[in-house]
Amino acid sequence: MFITHVKIKNWRNFREAEFDLTQPVSYLIGPNASGKSNLIDVFRFLRDICKPTGGGLQQAVEMRRGLKKVRCLHARKDTEVRIEVVLSFDLSNPVSNWRYVLGFTSEGVGAQRPVVTEEKVEHLGTKPPLIRPDADDQRDPVLLTETHLEQTRANATFRELSDHFANVTYLHLVPQLLKFGDKIGGNRLEDDPFGQGFLERIAVTHQRTRDSRFRRIEKALQIAVPKFKELRFERDEQGRPHIQALYEHHRPKGAWQGEDQFSDGTLRLLGILWSLLDGKGPLLIEEPELSLHTAVVEQLPALISRAQREAKHKRQVIISTHSEAMLSNPGIDAGAVIRLLPGKEGSEIVPPTEAEVAALKAGFSVAEAVLPNTRPQGVEQLSLWQ
Repeated sequence: MFITHVKIKNWRNFREAEFDLTQPVSYLIGPNASGKSNLIDVFRFLRDICKPTGGGLQQAVEMRRGLKKVRCLHARKDTEVRIEVVLSFDLSNPVSNWRYVLGFTSEGVGAQRPVVTEEKVEHLGTKPPLIRPDADDQRDPVLLTETHLEQTRANATFRELSDHFANVTYLHLVPQLLKFGDKIGGNRLEDDPFGQGFLERIAVTHQRTRDSRFRRIEKALQIAVPKFKELRFERDEQGRPHIQALYEHHRPKGAWQGEDQFSDGTLRLLGILWSLLDGKGPLLIEEPELSLHTAVVEQLPALISRAQREAKHKRQVIISTHSEAMLSNPGIDAGAVIRLLPGKEGSEIVPPTEAEVAALKAGFSVAEAVLPNTRPQGVEQLSLWQ
């Protein structure tokens, strides 16, 4: 299942925004502080509502430090936060199979909890739509502090929708947290967005599945990482999981290195490849180009597309990027790009201009035709800073 359309109101720095997702891989582009991470957070928010343990509307809002942090600063008289998503089973024929709408605001008294102002579930089939508030909510308004999406008893008729949101994965792997986790210490953030538990996720994977994924990942790393030959998994004397890589060496049998000796780029690429093969729901990746050589970044779109084609479960991928190298790939067309533009009343999502469309039709890449228009105005003045 794929998310094909999103509409939001009063979400973070978006007063109103609406966009389509028409490709298996979508790219969010825009200047700094235009809202790329905040837009990605829409999908994480739905996941946090649907988590089997520790989820729900109240927890999802609290994780973001309260409703005031979630609601757009430009919201004035209308303070309702609203998210609408449409999902389809086939991107090539995006018929609306599911439509989910969630609106919420502060209850206005007491603990100022977020309460549901609207919840709607529509299905293309014969299932009757869910529309809230309903009669039960009117009799007991406290019910509006929870969504039906998060309740296993209430979501029986649309469980596949809840499961899809619960399977959203966010990846922004920070190599230093993985390399030096034992020395850094500290508490791991829930859902592990920065890869601190990456080795544990590999460890709990069935050995046959793990070995199969390693063999496929090796093929990519052998091209991207000089002298790389092989991956293996092992545990140390304390039972902690580790990845080792074999590199060509002056010794006939080569030399094995642990993950603490991997380059940052190798770890990030390994994390991206593993995530493409591990999971069913949407995969959210922030700036995959970090720490990677430009030549490798140029090939990431093709690599991701190939991994999707070969994966048992084809994941929808949403990427935020500033990378000219990545967007120069000829396989990316205008339909895969979502451009964000900051404004006085919040950020907007803008369609390609006529000039951009003409340039793309003439054979220019997204990096050449669209990316230059995301440059901050007057950025050249930075060179004059003293």
